[in-house]
Amino acid sequence: MKLYTKTGDQGQTSLVGGRVDKNHVRVEAYGTIDEANSVIGWAMTLLQDEKFRDIYQELQRIQHELFDCGGDLAIVSEKMPYKVKEDMVTFLEERIDAYIQQAPPLERFILPGGSPQAAALHMARTVTRRAERCVVALMKQEQMNKVVLQYINRLSDYLFAVARVVNARLQVKDVEYERSAIVFRDKNEKKGESE
Repeated sequence: MKLYTKTGDQGQTSLVGGRVDKNHVRVEAYGTIDEANSVIGWAMTLLQDEKFRDIYQELQRIQHELFDCGGDLAIVSEKMPYKVKEDMVTFLEERIDAYIQQAPPLERFILPGGSPQAAALHMARTVTRRAERCVVALMKQEQMNKVVLQYINRLSDYLFAVARVVNARLQVKDVEYERSAIVFRDKNEKKGESE
């Protein structure tokens, strides 16, 4: 098998059910998801210690699911079934809820960083946020699997939660943004204020 086909030498690429220019909004969306996947792969190289085994395994699962997201966004044919389903979003939500309990309480914005491992996860988070903006642009112009947007949105939250847990496990304190107001409050605290 050759790695090059020369079919894209005129600036177009194949989708499932058609061809488009390589700068098409659909290609930009799944290409940016691919970038996020690559940054996650880099972050994983920093998370090979046993204390991160659970996170490493989850990230590997997420890498496969990001391929599913990209594949779904490459579909322009109405006959192909989508791979990204709601249960994938639910998994991320469950993991976010679990990780929130493992990190110190958060009241203010934090600076991306702390440990090298957390910094890599924050990089993955920001590329995922960019991917989300690209998916939104696609959704406004063309048909697509809308669950992909939910998944990408939740993934950036997951990466934020995991970055904080990694710092906590390494006993590295998150650095609060020094001019931040209190922006995160406990839901029970909010409830008490409104009563």
